Amino acid sequence: MRGVIKPMKRPTTAIVHYTAPPVVGGVEAVIQAHARLFVRAGYPVTVIAGRGEVTALPADADLVLIPEIDSRQPDVARVSAVLEQGQVPQNFDSLTRRLVDALTPVLAKFDNVIVHNVFTKHFNLPLTFALHLLLQQGGLGNCIAWCHDLSWTSPSSRRQVYPGHPWDLLRVRRRDVTYVTVSRRRQRELAELFDCPLEQIHVAYNGVDPRGLLGLSNAGRVLVDRLGLLESGLVLLMPVRVTRAKNIEYALRVVAALKARACDPKLVLTGPPDPHDVQSMAYFQELQALRAQLGVQNEMRFVFESGPDSDQPLTISNQVVADLFRVSDVMFMPSHREGFGMPILEAGLLGVPVICTDVPAAEEIGGQDVTVFDASQEPAQTAEQILAWAEKSPGHRLRRRVRQRYTWDAIFQRDIQPLLNGHGRR
Repeated sequence: MRGVIKPMKRPTTAIVHYTAPPVVGGVEAVIQAHARLFVRAGYPVTVIAGRGEVTALPADADLVLIPEIDSRQPDVARVSAVLEQGQVPQNFDSLTRRLVDALTPVLAKFDNVIVHNVFTKHFNLPLTFALHLLLQQGGLGNCIAWCHDLSWTSPSSRRQVYPGHPWDLLRVRRRDVTYVTVSRRRQRELAELFDCPLEQIHVAYNGVDPRGLLGLSNAGRVLVDRLGLLESGLVLLMPVRVTRAKNIEYALRVVAALKARACDPKLVLTGPPDPHDVQSMAYFQELQALRAQLGVQNEMRFVFESGPDSDQPLTISNQVVADLFRVSDVMFMPSHREGFGMPILEAGLLGVPVICTDVPAAEEIGGQDVTVFDASQEPAQTAEQILAWAEKSPGHRLRRRVRQRYTWDAIFQRDIQPLLNGHGRR
């Protein structure tokens, strides 16, 4: 039909390793995370391994098993035992040919082939040689060698590799392969091994899944993503209802002061106004107007208005409030008055730092372990107190750095996606 723009087809990717999940190992965990990222981004992905189960991979990821890829496959293990003694067994070439024949029709289907460790580890040298032969024959698409470990520079593996063929394959840089290491130190080792400039080796760190690691519920995950909390520089939580006693207008001015200092803040208030109380709704509307006046509509969010439809009020369970606590950097409580101050106990149990006014729970339970401020002071002064705490806290600085730069999503967008279709070749 004329005028209809078809969606761009995503390139297909194969991920190759000796084994796949549910086999337990560091590389297998990375492969599982990568597969999840590819699926989430809409890239068709297939894991190709000697051993594994498709049920252990993310839904919509495929698995192809070729037994000779497994370093523990009996024929491979026997060949490797001889190679580790510095001898090349007679059946090395025949095993390599078996692998070439098995891999050729499988790998020819993919635009990208990401190979984990095989180009730099000695665990299955017939497989390493087979991939080199496929590259020489033009039988691979965009090939990316993901180098977690290097046999030639490893104190434990160095004695199991020897000058000559096939061990030299592990220290030869191919110009038709994009090389990726998992740290700057490994990048330097590989560049020295290849005798090439550092910039010819990419670095893509391993990452974390904050949603899973923080134990977020499904509803919590959705809300955290909608509010953009994981990308923020400083997340403040007010687990309170919308009432004048909570001094929310002061919190808005603190957030404006934090924004002016370019710390990328987010303030989330969990509780709703009382929709049946005219005064409560009027106060809520005053706060919305003040928020707009201060220019912090994106920085300060009421959960009440943060549902999938902003016109429909959102209320959340205690479980989701707990999710928000775990994502937050600070529990902020500028209340004029509190009968007790229950959020201080909740924050204490969850290990979230507390910055609050002198409510009973702060004085009688928090003591020296909470930061107390006077709400009569200028909001900018309170903002400075918060920033001083943030910059002095190693835990917060590391947490912020990981959250903003080393989640799997951030790594996929910044480091992995640009490598696809040969864009990372140097």
